[in-house]
Amino acid sequence: MGLFTKTAEEVPCTVEVSHRFESLHAHVRFNNGAVVYPGDEVLVHGKPVLAAYGELVIEDRTATITRASRLERLWTRMTGDLGFMELCEFSFSDEVKL
Repeated sequence: MGLFTKTAEEVPCTVEVSHRFESLHAHVRFNNGAVVYPGDEVLVHGKPVLAAYGELVIEDRTATITRASRLERLWTRMTGDLGFMELCEFSFSDEVKL
């Protein structure tokens, strides 16, 4: 993997979508043990998986993992914390009336 080079690999995966009272989630597990690193992109092939309320849907699919270049991976690691902070909401007002 070079400084600017991206690579792609197709991997088998299992998609699990839950729309139940106990759990609302969507997970992708790579069946060959592939690992996704910072900056990598994952595209799961096929139609969207829709689970009605109360259902748990598990399907076998194929996914394409596009590996980030070394430069992209470094940039993602350096700026990842800043992106996370955008999701946080801070308030420094204390609703006290004088």
